Amino acid sequence: MNAKTALIIGATGLIGNYLIFKLLQSDRYQKVITLVRRPMHLKHPKLDERIVDFDNLTLQDVSGANDVFCCLGTTIRQAGSQDAFRKVDFEYPVEVGKLALQVGATQYLLVSSIGANAQSSIFYSRTKGQVETAIGELGYRSYTVFRPATLLGKRKQFRLGEEVGKVLDFVLAPLTLLIPPLRKYKGIQASKVASAMLNIAGQEVPGQHMLESDALQRF
Repeated sequence: MNAKTALIIGATGLIGNYLIFKLLQSDRYQKVITLVRRPMHLKHPKLDERIVDFDNLTLQDVSGANDVFCCLGTTIRQAGSQDAFRKVDFEYPVEVGKLALQVGATQYLLVSSIGANAQSSIFYSRTKGQVETAIGELGYRSYTVFRPATLLGKRKQFRLGEEVGKVLDFVLAPLTLLIPPLRKYKGIQASKVASAMLNIAGQEVPGQHMLESDALQRF
């Protein structure tokens, strides 16, 4: 198999930061494109850092991409409003998906969230479910959604929801050993999610696939 080109959005986030280094180290990819608003100050011979305006993306911004990795995500608190949150978590991932498909990309790997549901009454979960559906309708040959529970790892920015989740994870951990259905709610290291994405990308199984958090623990 000829080496491919990966395109990643959200490389500065918790999962994305782990993933970009894994992509750069992988023999599967000859080039790793990252779309960012500002320089990451990361140097590597395989890295193609593209400073873009996510509100005005073009085909040139995504040119050359074969596999799209989306780790983009924020919180309503960080975004400032529901509209701003939806722009980051829905509009940008879908727009990148549309453009990349036009330049020949065949695989899309999306980080979503546990509880994502397009019909949910909770705005966050509803938006996550809607972006899953919208990307699924684009027509990628291979599309995989990753639904991690509370992410474990050190972020640059504080997220109250994740900190609360870590406390609940500690409380519920013993129960996950006794009640299998609860295992998907157990917190997961961001590095494991990144490893799962790289592993699944290598398989490139046709069709649409969903991996809940408990399945990601294997990677």
